[in-house]
Amino acid sequence: MSQPLYQARIPIHPRSVEGRFRNLKYGILFLAYAVFFLLPWLRWERETGPSQAVLFDIPHRRFYLFDLIVYPQDIFWLAGLLMIAALLLFFVTGLAGRVFCGYFCFQTLWTDVYMFLERRIQGERPARIRLSNQPWNAEKILKLGATHASWLLVAFATGLGFVLYWADAPTMVREFFTGQAAHAAYVTTGLLTLTTYTFAGLAREQVCTYMCPYARFQSVMFDRDTLIVSYDRARGEGMAGRAKPARDLRSRDERQQAGVGDCIDCGYCVQVCPTGIDIRNGLQIECIHCALCIDACDAIMDKQGWPRGLIRYTSENALEGGKTRFLKLKTVGYGTAILIIGTLLVLSVLHRPELDANVSQVRQPLFVQMADGSTQNSYEIALNNKTQRRLDLEIRVVGLEGADLDLGRVEEIVLEPTQRTTVLARVRYHPEPGGSPSRLPLEFEIVEREGLVEPVRVGSQLSLRP
Repeated sequence: MSQPLYQARIPIHPRSVEGRFRNLKYGILFLAYAVFFLLPWLRWERETGPSQAVLFDIPHRRFYLFDLIVYPQDIFWLAGLLMIAALLLFFVTGLAGRVFCGYFCFQTLWTDVYMFLERRIQGERPARIRLSNQPWNAEKILKLGATHASWLLVAFATGLGFVLYWADAPTMVREFFTGQAAHAAYVTTGLLTLTTYTFAGLAREQVCTYMCPYARFQSVMFDRDTLIVSYDRARGEGMAGRAKPARDLRSRDERQQAGVGDCIDCGYCVQVCPTGIDIRNGLQIECIHCALCIDACDAIMDKQGWPRGLIRYTSENALEGGKTRFLKLKTVGYGTAILIIGTLLVLSVLHRPELDANVSQVRQPLFVQMADGSTQNSYEIALNNKTQRRLDLEIRVVGLEGADLDLGRVEEIVLEPTQRTTVLARVRYHPEPGGSPSRLPLEFEIVEREGLVEPVRVGSQLSLRP
């Protein structure tokens, strides 16, 4: 018989747990959901433009982020943010392992909510296991149906919540439920509903283990000083291994005299794990560093009256009695790169010109020889008003003595706030007797008549011969 390519999924029914890491996860979860679902509804007054604080206006090619308006020309900002995100991921992973997966990843955040709904409807771990194993009856149909209905509701809210970032939220909701929204809104909401329901409800840990590439290359960023969720084998196993607290093995002194470790083999750490692993077997690719096993073990240690930390965040060096080094060439390098790129990005945003101008020379034809012996070149000057003010502009040619500028029938150039326009400009020039270079440099200066913005100069060249 041929072997199957993949092992069949074993259903995992995590047990709930309380503790400091679980509370931290709840705090991050509430913050993430509040930002995701409420941010599109936040109003933001502007002199012109939409009143939504965060809006990605694709038809008009503008992204509104509070007081900042991002244009297509600012695409390098996105490159800077992506570089910072990648370096920050490497930096944090080198220090504290997969904490991004355990606390901030969308898959983890949405799966946590799905598991919470599952527990509320079906009960704790024993009840869910019993429900899963029992034959189909009215109770099973009702509870599983209610569970999947709640999952679909959250998935639909996720899809619609994402769509609200791309249009005015109140208007979009009204049009969506009255059938007047754009076709793309329904398609996007449907796709995100399906993927959220599948990933967070059905696939769950399979996404982290098999689909996410981070699980495969994260070990490359680990070293012996990386903080990972670890089981202290020396303390937990002792000389004689782990043992349940039976007679003569209840107190810690009795266990130490018998050579038995502090682990009472309760299995609580395994039961709370969302990926179903046993952390006592060492670091595994499925571990997402959510630290729920730490909360579980700490609760047992508290109950026994023993010190916490049998399972804890620590490094390989610390487990072997050494010290954890955080200040290393790798972390310093990542931190320095993040600081430099972040500083440059902030400076770029703060010092972005209020008037954006670009010049492109018309190539067909490259130049025209006029009857009076002069040479004419044509240019397209793209102007973009990035302010919230009306600008009255004037274009001049500088850097080329004797050049004449002709804007055709354009008598005045007025740009409303956030408005863009393109002006066709013709430059005529009489070459000097005795021959001239085939190309001469020139600059266009765009000046605001009332001095509201700094003058902008853009360079080009004047062609005299092929």
